[in-house]
Amino acid sequence: MNSSGTCKLQGHFTLNGMYQDGDFLIGGLFEVQYLKTFPELSFTMEPKLPRCELFYMTSFQQARTMVFAISEINNNPSLLPNITLGYQIFDNCLRLGVAFRGAIALASGTKETVSDLNCKGPPPVIGLIGDPGSTHSIAISSVLGLFRVPMISFYATCSCLSNRKKYPSFFRTIPSDAFQVRAMVQILRHFRWTWVGLIYSNNDYGVYAAQSFHQEMQLFGHCVAFSEILPNNNNPRDIQRIMGVIQASTARVVVVFSHSSLLIPLMNEVVLQNMTGRQWIASEAWATSPMFHTSRFHPFLGGTLGIAIRRGEIQGLQDFLLRLHPNTDQRNNMLRIFWENIFGCSFETESKETDGEQVKRVCTGLEDLNTTHTPYTDVSGLRASYNVYKAVYALAYALHDLIQCEKGRGPFSGNSCADMSNLNPWQLVHYLQKVNFTTGFGDHVSFDKNGDAVAIYDVLNWQPNSDGAIRFHKVGVVSEEPATGMILMLDEDAVYWNFENKKPPHSVCSENCPPGTRRATKKGLPVCCFDCLQCGDGEISNTTDATECIICPDEFWSSPNKDQCVPKEVEFLSYEDPLGISLTTASLLGTCFCALVLAVFAYHRHTPIVRANNSELSFMLLLSLKLCFLCVLLFIGQPQLWTCQLRHAVFGISFVLCISSILVKTMVVIAVFKSSQPEGKGTMKWFEAAQQRCTVLVLTALQIVICAVWLSTASPAPHKNKQYIRSKIVYECAVGSVAGFSMLLGYIGFLAAVSFLLAFLARKLPDNFNEAKFITFSMLIFCAVWITFVPAYVSSPGKYAVAMETFAILASSFGLLIAIFAPKCYIILLHPERNTKKAIMGRQTQNK
Repeated sequence: MNSSGTCKLQGHFTLNGMYQDGDFLIGGLFEVQYLKTFPELSFTMEPKLPRCELFYMTSFQQARTMVFAISEINNNPSLLPNITLGYQIFDNCLRLGVAFRGAIALASGTKETVSDLNCKGPPPVIGLIGDPGSTHSIAISSVLGLFRVPMISFYATCSCLSNRKKYPSFFRTIPSDAFQVRAMVQILRHFRWTWVGLIYSNNDYGVYAAQSFHQEMQLFGHCVAFSEILPNNNNPRDIQRIMGVIQASTARVVVVFSHSSLLIPLMNEVVLQNMTGRQWIASEAWATSPMFHTSRFHPFLGGTLGIAIRRGEIQGLQDFLLRLHPNTDQRNNMLRIFWENIFGCSFETESKETDGEQVKRVCTGLEDLNTTHTPYTDVSGLRASYNVYKAVYALAYALHDLIQCEKGRGPFSGNSCADMSNLNPWQLVHYLQKVNFTTGFGDHVSFDKNGDAVAIYDVLNWQPNSDGAIRFHKVGVVSEEPATGMILMLDEDAVYWNFENKKPPHSVCSENCPPGTRRATKKGLPVCCFDCLQCGDGEISNTTDATECIICPDEFWSSPNKDQCVPKEVEFLSYEDPLGISLTTASLLGTCFCALVLAVFAYHRHTPIVRANNSELSFMLLLSLKLCFLCVLLFIGQPQLWTCQLRHAVFGISFVLCISSILVKTMVVIAVFKSSQPEGKGTMKWFEAAQQRCTVLVLTALQIVICAVWLSTASPAPHKNKQYIRSKIVYECAVGSVAGFSMLLGYIGFLAAVSFLLAFLARKLPDNFNEAKFITFSMLIFCAVWITFVPAYVSSPGKYAVAMETFAILASSFGLLIAIFAPKCYIILLHPERNTKKAIMGRQTQNK
């Protein structure tokens, strides 16, 4: 609100539209024009408004049908007496951004300024007819639904819009795709077409329909040969790839869920490559599209079966459409744009060129619509327009019931009625949910609890006219009755077969099915050739009734010919496997090296090098390393209960014995240095041989307790894992308790971290033979290996996870063996002159 006490809109959207004042306004969003590109937004100047092009006559007819319905209601004394309905209609230009602008303008009101301290102004629209697009409806209804503004779409079919929690005020007069998909599968079953291809658009309409189609096909045991997404950008490479998939497939029936605009590039390629012999099944979005009515498409699309919106008749509509005349009101600029497009003229006084070739003449506004023949004046097949008509009447009947409310007998709190001077949108939603009326054409209109209309479709067959062009021929109806379920009624001559010889598909079958498929037969009944079954992985064709695929039992898989189920291959890390052989060899080599070092140390146990480095702890460390190497053998071979229980227990205990020996050696090194200092005298009495042994045993005992509790409560056991690879059974040891396994690894990690930290802090101490430096290096290798192991183990499939664990055990064991004992063996065996007390004491003095 500014200083003058006037409320002003934050911004104003310049939108093409039509307007008429009234007591209550109904909003509308229609796809009248197409916006190719949005203007660039630099934000250094005021953004330019988008410019819409490519006028759609059919969509403009839908918008004018809304105007006609409102006019008819205003002239009906029995419906909304003494009330005049107005309208505000906007063009969404087939763009979500423009549609959202229009929806916000309709919901908030369109008056520029309001001189009212409460900023109320004239009422906004009481409801919205549209948007026709599913994606647009999802976005707009998500916002308008917060304010419970009723929205009735006449063309948005996405099954996701039936979610009442997400879209509480959304209704529609067109059936949901969930029903369309069921109807389509019923038609496929009627003709016994069980092997079909699927193509769909990359938007909410196509994606949700494709998901439902897959589910319905699986429900009846039918197979989808291929599933391809149409590119939104008409990428030629994607179109060529999809064409290759269609031509390579043995499926001769292709189901398409897409708007016609996204399908045109593919159909153009079908014509260019002369691809015939396909039975096309069209969704309602393109089943009645005039874009394919030409003789050019007849050899390829003739015989197409389509699910179409219920056709209706609206008395007086054609005369109303022909009485249209443009006016100068800017709020009705859509009329001027229509007039310029249908007559090829311009209302601009200055002549301007079109495509640089011809000059448009000036429109007078007196041109005669009776001389034109366009989809705008064609009312022979009112489908979407008929849904618009029903949507307007639904809002009118809801408002009528709201007005007829008697005081004290209303449906709202305290039995109150709605206040007509301050009507809340949610109050109209209440009445809209209960709407129940019949159109002049005889169709019943009501909404279920999800806001969906009564489900009914026409089944169309595309047949050629005498001039070779395609015409639509109604061959049946599919509807859903609450009591009896889905009803499918088709004429006897329902299908004009889309094949060059004009015969049913089974007449053009090749003699043999392609490799990996088999002929479908069903007890002597005629079956079409595209029922050559190509079952998926893990499925086979039924040998007694080969019109469907059968899923193999849990531990079986389909043979290469898909004609029988064979036992799945069982995979585990075996001794015959090259990987198992390599790991076994490394394990035995490590064990031999430990034995060799142990022998060297035992033979030279009285030499200064061995004695100075705590020979008892060194022997204990070598024995524990030997166990570490040998425990690898428990991980190889077919899992057994005892190997599963032992492998992690032995691994955990042996590594704790190893790390605790290293930890005590480090503490001894620090204690020796401290005892050499005046303030540290007497320190070594806490680290004598008995205390060292006791410390190692106590630390190891804790790990034994962890293992005992783990094995007694949730013991590891053999497990046949069928999730990694569906075609194989991965035989592995399930850890049982993840918490137990985590505690085992965590305890090892804790001891390793403490050992590394102490050794790192003591690395520069003048200890005998720099023991702390070697321990630091060994623990650095150990920690690096096991830190790397965790993500590698989690991401490795099947037997490779076991291989990763054994590799980590071997790598860390070799690291400890080499880092700690290799320097000592080097001096003992190759430089015995340095294995003297004098040499060691000299080195120590030098270090000081």
